[in-house]
Amino acid sequence: MGKTAGNRDWTQIYAIYGIEQWQTLVFLLFHAFFFSLLSVLFLIYFDQICFFLDSFFLSGAARLAAGFTGAVTALSAVCLLFAAANFVYSDVPLQYEMAQRMVSSVGDWSCVKTALDLGCGRGILLNAVATQLKKTGSSGRVVGLDRSKRTTLSTLRTAKLEGVQEYVTCREGDVKTLPFGDNYFDVVVSSVFVHTVGKEHGQKSVEAAAERMRVLGEIVRVVKPGGLCVVWDLLHVPEYVRRLQELKMEDIRVSERVTAFMAGSHIVSFRKPSELVAGPREVRLDWR
Repeated sequence: MGKTAGNRDWTQIYAIYGIEQWQTLVFLLFHAFFFSLLSVLFLIYFDQICFFLDSFFLSGAARLAAGFTGAVTALSAVCLLFAAANFVYSDVPLQYEMAQRMVSSVGDWSCVKTALDLGCGRGILLNAVATQLKKTGSSGRVVGLDRSKRTTLSTLRTAKLEGVQEYVTCREGDVKTLPFGDNYFDVVVSSVFVHTVGKEHGQKSVEAAAERMRVLGEIVRVVKPGGLCVVWDLLHVPEYVRRLQELKMEDIRVSERVTAFMAGSHIVSFRKPSELVAGPREVRLDWR
């Protein structure tokens, strides 16, 4: 399947992390196959379908209706196949590549003693952070926090397979009330997670937005003054930027748009100021 930017084989990475939401992939592929089969049947039995539709439509309209239905069916199959391909790409290769981008935004990992991965999931970003700590000979550790104890146990397994288990700690916790003291971490990272907070209320609801803002507030609370936060997420990045400006964060940067899971996504990075000062903060568009 080719080599990654880090010269690793994709088959090895898939073997370690697998497909997280395979039910979604199966759903997309099943319906893509169904619509593909339906469009082929329309093509093979086109004349018979037109003959059947003649009893419901005016003269000549039956062929138009059959052709239109067949075209829509074929287009649906193509769209579903594209969605499935984007899902497979987003689930592992893109997450792996974005994790490398996120860790590269931290200048010197050797100075990092404590890092947090919020919503660590399978550990793609968590292990990327741990790998950087290992490469630089740091004595630091990265904590992976997730809402599910089962997930944290699985994440520890992937850390062992990546050979970075001594740099990783995983724990279960509530992301809306982080179980850490103020100014605790040098670096906080998060990958396609914050948008899932409050989804039980509906993505566009006021309640969900309030819970996402609460999570951002918790991130700011636990990072040390001068510490760096890097968040990659879908859909709600503009509201994150507004909230970070309200919280007087420094050096707010927004990456170019990247399509992930059929939605727009951006990396947002910012620093917690050593001393909070009044006034709005400038937002920089980082096109690297």
